[in-house]
Amino acid sequence: MTTHALLQAFKASKPAFGAWITMPGVLNARAVAQASPHLSWVMIDCEHGLTSLQPGAAESIQAITGLGPNAPSPLVRIPATGFSNSTSWQIKYALDAGARGVLVPMVSTAEKAREIVADSRFPPGGRRGFGSPFTHGTWDVNAAEYLNSANDNVVVMIQIETKEGVKNVEAIAAVDGIDCLFIGPYDLSLCLGYPPPSPDPHPDVESVIQYILEAAHKKGKKCAIYCTSGKQSLKRAEEGFDIINVTSDIGAMTESLAASLTAAVGGESGAAAFRY
Repeated sequence: MTTHALLQAFKASKPAFGAWITMPGVLNARAVAQASPHLSWVMIDCEHGLTSLQPGAAESIQAITGLGPNAPSPLVRIPATGFSNSTSWQIKYALDAGARGVLVPMVSTAEKAREIVADSRFPPGGRRGFGSPFTHGTWDVNAAEYLNSANDNVVVMIQIETKEGVKNVEAIAAVDGIDCLFIGPYDLSLCLGYPPPSPDPHPDVESVIQYILEAAHKKGKKCAIYCTSGKQSLKRAEEGFDIINVTSDIGAMTESLAASLTAAVGGESGAAAFRY
């Protein structure tokens, strides 16, 4: 079986740092995945990014796992939110593509969380259907081995980023089979009536973020958060977050280009501009 760096970080009880893939293409996905030995995972963003679920996510996952035993775990954020009836088939597409985990945005109720778990697990633990002739090959196992191991190795993640989700967070965290609550600080801020982080969230939103972290850990679940810099990520790791996004492909590229060009004309880098 191919390695699962994210689960290895879980077992080692250390923060799992990752990066967001927003741009399409196997070369981009591969470049991000091999950028640092400190990467435990990469998130192929099919919600706001430009990669399609089929065949885009599957092709990107193949490019990432093809890097060998030190490859980060490829995860997929599906386009459909918790308000939609389309999450079921989109979870199927993401997992059939070979994803090691799936992230569902804007989950606001325990009922929806249970539905997501069921769609992510094969019977008897869920209702996921089996039939892809490609998935087990991506994991470097045979079909029987994939069926026997997928339920224990697929990471099920949901985003808490709505007012209702905050209200119900303790019940959501208690759902068996949910592995991680992922905080989306941008939509969370907007839904609570505050501006998006620039780069840090409003103090009132920060209090909510710490409440979600506490609720997740109280129920024995991992808690993740989206950051946009290494400095911000270090702070979140020190606070006890388990899974931390450090940067995105487009964010890192534009930031590096801007800094290099500023230096080329003899300028000094100023305060970081608002970016995602």
